[in-house]
Amino acid sequence: MEKKRNLAGRLKSVLALLLVFGPAFLLVFISTRGCDHKFKVLEDYGPVPSAKFKIYSQGNLKPVDFSDFKGNIILVTTIQKTCPTDCAVSMWHIDQLLYQHIRKNKRKKLKQVQIISFATDGKGNPLPINELETINQSLMDNVEGYDPKLWMIASGDAKKVFDFEFNGQKLLRKGKEFYGGESFQELILLLDKQGHLRMVLRGNQEGLVRRMREHIALLQKQYDKERKANSPK
Repeated sequence: MEKKRNLAGRLKSVLALLLVFGPAFLLVFISTRGCDHKFKVLEDYGPVPSAKFKIYSQGNLKPVDFSDFKGNIILVTTIQKTCPTDCAVSMWHIDQLLYQHIRKNKRKKLKQVQIISFATDGKGNPLPINELETINQSLMDNVEGYDPKLWMIASGDAKKVFDFEFNGQKLLRKGKEFYGGESFQELILLLDKQGHLRMVLRGNQEGLVRRMREHIALLQKQYDKERKANSPK
């Protein structure tokens, strides 16, 4: 009887997680694996799909791809010109819990962390280039210490970047329950220094944005451990 109660309790916990994490649940559920001394290592879901895009800066667009960011930890989101009032992700929480944390520590442990936000029309389509200035101005007006080198606006097909599948679960899903009918617009991707996906969480809930910051710290600890292991003794 006691075993049955324990099993029932575990099943309830799993169902609760399903409700919280939504379409990216399986990726989150198996996102860490045990290591020595109870150290957690984020799962590696493979390289970000090859995609060329452009970064907006002072009215200009610079062609890039993710190979240009190797050596840096990258957070990938979407952004709409209706932000911060109407966004697929919670811009306030991303600003306060992620960007400000990165900005205030950019000369220390977070100097190699950047955010790339793909501009969409709200329905998942690339936003016309001539409308990127609206987003740039919104970030300048609403984000303390906004630095376009730390938080970049990208022009390109974000669907190509979010095109991941693992254990039959896809990040690209359609449905009325998602912002603009596209699930990927609500997600944050965490890419490591080699451009591999290491974590995906929804960005429209404070608790999940906080968790993403914790996973950034886990990834950095992994790099610190590897560096110490490879340093001359």
